[in-house]
Amino acid sequence: MHSRLTIDDPDYPALLRRLPDAPTLLYVRGDLACLWHPAIAIVGSRTATPNGFDIARSFARAFARAGWCVVSGMAAGIDTAAHRGALDVEAPTVAVLGTGIDNAYPPSNRGLMEQIAERGVVVSEYPPGAPGRPGQFPKRNRIVAGLSLGTLVVEAQMRSGALITARLAADAGREVFAIPGSIHNPMARGCHRLIRDGVQLVESPDEVIAALNPLLSAYAGDLRERLCVPNSSVAALQHHSPSTDANTQRLWDALGYDPTPMDALVSRTGLTSAELVSMLLVMELEGRVVSEHGRYTRKAS
Repeated sequence: MHSRLTIDDPDYPALLRRLPDAPTLLYVRGDLACLWHPAIAIVGSRTATPNGFDIARSFARAFARAGWCVVSGMAAGIDTAAHRGALDVEAPTVAVLGTGIDNAYPPSNRGLMEQIAERGVVVSEYPPGAPGRPGQFPKRNRIVAGLSLGTLVVEAQMRSGALITARLAADAGREVFAIPGSIHNPMARGCHRLIRDGVQLVESPDEVIAALNPLLSAYAGDLRERLCVPNSSVAALQHHSPSTDANTQRLWDALGYDPTPMDALVSRTGLTSAELVSMLLVMELEGRVVSEHGRYTRKAS
């Protein structure tokens, strides 16, 4: 599914809209609801070491299993590892392109782009067919940072797009994390610079999740406020609305204590996936629902 979102569209992601230079138009391919899911960006070198690739992929798996959406730029190296990690556990992931949403860059990631569009969402501020030009890739990094509550840098050289993304994330008031490496690894020097500058050093996915979890309650409040608008595909979050209350109860009745996939919930409730994801997100943030591998379960009391 291809969509266009203007900055005034109620489905435009609220976190991204907060940026002073948020794109006025987004081209989207895939599930719009993924843009509203709490997300962690994973970025790093295009020429990642095998160890860096493995770390990025394993961290992405852990984030996805914990219910976080993984955001990256679909470049070679760390970005590719991040997306593949989320896909490994059949979780959604968001790819932000510096080209049109129909133009894979690098071309070798064409298959990966198709998988992301099917499982998650591909986003760009450039129209379909737009080729990749050097200045567009640093510019798209603000979208990667803007969609995420936190950004993790796995490997980065001293002059790299990953450091640009980290700076943009910090400027936007988002959390930034860096993984240390060997002093002999030139791909670790950018991370070491970030750590010297005060970025949080992390050695496990749990450290990142623990640092970001306190932000979820505030995010839930912001999410409710942003989504309480008419004619939105996520208007099911409007509180004090009889129809919304009925839909929420319908969803709650459709959930059980066994993991239930989205297609089953759509069938049981008659609601759209966008409506369901939005309601499920708030239920997750309120501690009523657990999400794992794209399946949803009532949280045992």
